[in-house]
Amino acid sequence: MPNVKAALSRLMHTEFFGQASRGLRGPLIAALLAFLVGLPCALIMPPLDRDESRFVQATSQMLETGDYINISYQDGPRHKKPVGIHWMQAAAVKLTSTVEARKILAYRWPSLLGAALAAFACAWGASRAFGTRIGTKAGLIFAVSFMLSTEAFWAKTDAVLTGLLTLAMAALSIIYMRTRDVDKADPPPKLGKELWIFWLATAFAILVKGPVAFLILALPILTLWGWDRRITWVRYLNIGWGLILCLAICGPWAVAITITTDGAFWTGAVGHDLKTKLDGGSEGHFGWPGYHTLLLAITMFPACGLLGGAIQTAIQRRTEPAIRFAVAWFLPAFLFFEIMPTKLPHYTLPTFAALCWLAAVSLDLSLKTWAKIINLVFGLLGGVLLTGLAWYGYKEYGTQGSLLLLVAVGASALVLMIFAAWLLLRNQQRTAFGFLLASGIIAHLSFVSLAASLTPIWVSRKMEAALQAHKLDPRLGIAPGPVATLGYSEPSLVFEMGTKTQLLNENAPAAVKALKEGRPVFVESLQEAEFQKAAKADGVVPRVVTKVTGTNYSNGRDVVITLYDNPLPEAVRPAE
Repeated sequence: MPNVKAALSRLMHTEFFGQASRGLRGPLIAALLAFLVGLPCALIMPPLDRDESRFVQATSQMLETGDYINISYQDGPRHKKPVGIHWMQAAAVKLTSTVEARKILAYRWPSLLGAALAAFACAWGASRAFGTRIGTKAGLIFAVSFMLSTEAFWAKTDAVLTGLLTLAMAALSIIYMRTRDVDKADPPPKLGKELWIFWLATAFAILVKGPVAFLILALPILTLWGWDRRITWVRYLNIGWGLILCLAICGPWAVAITITTDGAFWTGAVGHDLKTKLDGGSEGHFGWPGYHTLLLAITMFPACGLLGGAIQTAIQRRTEPAIRFAVAWFLPAFLFFEIMPTKLPHYTLPTFAALCWLAAVSLDLSLKTWAKIINLVFGLLGGVLLTGLAWYGYKEYGTQGSLLLLVAVGASALVLMIFAAWLLLRNQQRTAFGFLLASGIIAHLSFVSLAASLTPIWVSRKMEAALQAHKLDPRLGIAPGPVATLGYSEPSLVFEMGTKTQLLNENAPAAVKALKEGRPVFVESLQEAEFQKAAKADGVVPRVVTKVTGTNYSNGRDVVITLYDNPLPEAVRPAE
């Protein structure tokens, strides 16, 4: 262990770190790390229910139909989010795969690049505020944070949104620090590059997730107005020109979707989706205030081990413009999400780069006892929770091969974090930072690998394997399609098997009709009695092919799903 500590200390030495992070090298290293931590997870994880599979299925339908205006899920409209993420995913699929291949990795490239952009922007903004050494540390700790690394391999909006908003906020911080104390009589500072970055990132963030972008950007500006008791610096944002640019980028699709849906998209996206999140716990995701604060132990792992230092930095150096900006970026938006009744862990992610700024600065401070205690409590809490979740998953659904992954989670999330916390208590911040990075990287990779190995929870993947094993997959050209499923209706199955997959819900007669057409039918056990009743009434004798068992993690229910086949006479069966 002394040799490890010595090596990490040399690696984190001020002079070495300063050389390695000179110019844009630090932000690029942070971006590369975020990409490399997310990539293995994107390769091994099956399509996830429910949001990811709905997003990628909607994108696949754009590619199949050539309609890049409407957003649909099977035969129904999907009026929830703007089109930006679907265009990015469609471009990624065209560049790296085909829609027929149904390869989930092709749809995940934008999220991987979005996470890399977030780490880059975090390091870039912090480098301009505090110097390249601190900036690089901020970018690295954000790159390996558990929530960003997780969103990096989910093909939905959040990693891309975080990347764009972090870039916009980094540019805004530079504008704020350059213009905050400029007098009217002073010559205006040159801000061409920063203004272009700010407004372009803002426009594309709006195209990805609509009004959320305005919230993250507006709250810090309003907070700084109240804190500084002046807002003259905002005139340097060229708001009129910037809004015209946003309108030019977002307007064409907004007009097209309004005309195409006769305004129904906005009724669904704003009038229903956003309104239900603000009014109550949308889709069962209600949470009490304090939810996000306690969850920082996991979502910000391993940077949660620097949370006390971040708080001390915010208090002790609050008069500095860069620190003030970071606090205004993080705190108001974070509190808004704490108050909002609908809560999901990723909601606060666009604020985390600001917390990483404060955490990186704290590594150069002499911490007070209370800050060290907070570091210790949140760091160990994060390690215990991650290890506990891994243990639960292994105990309930693990195989013999999962045991080594469980040990890796515990060794990295708990043991390495304990060493990091001990070193922070002894004021050995440089070495502690190395342990934190190692803990974050290994814990996330081993945790996700463990999750991917828990075969009972990947029900859709098991259903697809059952069809292929018994030569009933319509894509093989032997059995007719599409596949029908009664009771089980997770979108991952639709993405795996194709857009025409029939989700019959509780329509047992339709399942019998599918059997009579020679198509394979899955029947979940809760629908078994109605299915058999309908089959008997129609004079059909279903043939049991196999059973698929597992746990539907979307609703927490154990499922038993029977695959049925009712072979057609050879004269009408497609030739093999």
